[in-house]
Amino acid sequence: MANKAHFIGIAGKGMSAVALLLREAGYGISGSDEGAYPPVSDYLADAGIVFAAGYRKENIPVDAGVIVIGKNARLVPDSNEEVKAAFDSGIPIKSFPDILEELSRGKETLVVAGSYGKSTCAALLAWCLMHAGKDPSYFVGEITKGFSVHARLGGGDVFVLEGDEYPSANWDERSKFLHYNPKSVLLTSATHDHVNVYPTHEDYLKPFRQLIGILPKDGLLIVNDEPHARALASGYASTVEYGLDARNAWHAANIAYGLPTTFDLMHGGKKVAALSTKLLGAHNIENIVGISALLLTKHLLSAEELAAGVATFEGVKRRMELLSPASTIPVLEGFGSSLEKARSAIAGMRLHFPSRRLVVVFEPHTFTWRNRTAIAQYDGAFDGAERVYIYEPATQGSHTHAQLSQDEIVARVRATGIDTTKLNGQDDLKVILGDTKSEDAILLLTSGELGGLIKSLPPAIERAFPLAE
Repeated sequence: MANKAHFIGIAGKGMSAVALLLREAGYGISGSDEGAYPPVSDYLADAGIVFAAGYRKENIPVDAGVIVIGKNARLVPDSNEEVKAAFDSGIPIKSFPDILEELSRGKETLVVAGSYGKSTCAALLAWCLMHAGKDPSYFVGEITKGFSVHARLGGGDVFVLEGDEYPSANWDERSKFLHYNPKSVLLTSATHDHVNVYPTHEDYLKPFRQLIGILPKDGLLIVNDEPHARALASGYASTVEYGLDARNAWHAANIAYGLPTTFDLMHGGKKVAALSTKLLGAHNIENIVGISALLLTKHLLSAEELAAGVATFEGVKRRMELLSPASTIPVLEGFGSSLEKARSAIAGMRLHFPSRRLVVVFEPHTFTWRNRTAIAQYDGAFDGAERVYIYEPATQGSHTHAQLSQDEIVARVRATGIDTTKLNGQDDLKVILGDTKSEDAILLLTSGELGGLIKSLPPAIERAFPLAE
């Protein structure tokens, strides 16, 4: 095959997704990584993509037409012989956003950006379009239930892209979403995140301004009523506002929370559709209103097609996902990579399980949670929880910033008056089970694996507190 692409760091969610897209485009794919786990490893295997375990210069095929290198801190020429060999080879080097830029060119691109809600909104857009038979292309940065793969080249005109503000590559500081040829942007939020890359909020807002700045004159900006997002959108002419309350052009009314939750989708004072969703939390109602505003304003779906898609969407993995269906105690996983995501997950638990004691098992996994300059975020992070367990902070990249210790985090949370326990990675399962009560609801809050508790705690809870026969 004339077209061959080699991926260094292929087992990342974004990298694997782009490898799948190039596989669909007819490329032969090779790659390497130091670790690969389901579902990403399954996706690659199902696509017939075999890759090397570990990084060695010999992994690079001599006839590769392009080498795609991930953003991981270990993928630099100074310390990685395969990356060094790639740069020395003369073969074109690209990031995965570079590849998405090429694949999305000429398409009706719908880019979802913001500090939270990106994965859910992007997946929901793609799902609704697929459910209606529109055959979109899509790239979603997280694993989504109901999707066979998290990236696909469709035959339709629309390309849905989850747009990350994080830098594109170790040699390219531009935000990923600046590569994606945006025709329309759904801006969910712009609260400060990624403090290791963007030390100040003003630093963080700059790439979002650039994104809005490259929208074409006939483009469309759908913006949430989060204050920072709304301020960013003030200079763009074709702006449509959405949120939960009636001050927004698109909003929700008559919300009845439950399993499922139902509400009326409103445009101005007019009811557009009655919607039903399996997703939990007020933030997901907001996400649904946002994608509805985009799809209906662009006339990409009818109200009936939208309602059918929303009702059947099962959600993104790790976003308020119920892990204990066989237990009387609900154990859910929330994606806790930032303060706003943590607060949304806790608010969702309080909304759906108001009479239960809320127990949070938390891992400070991202740089944002581990950076000493941002320790004040812990002062209100767990409001609404009665008990918090705190796992040890991740150590990867700890030398690049002022890393908080586990003891510092525990002390800061205890100072807010919440019962807080440190987990040591040894008897954690026994400690949590010993304190669990029948009236509890448990939220696992992390972007990591909690030392294996993500997998071990839910079945243990199901055994200890089974549903009645």
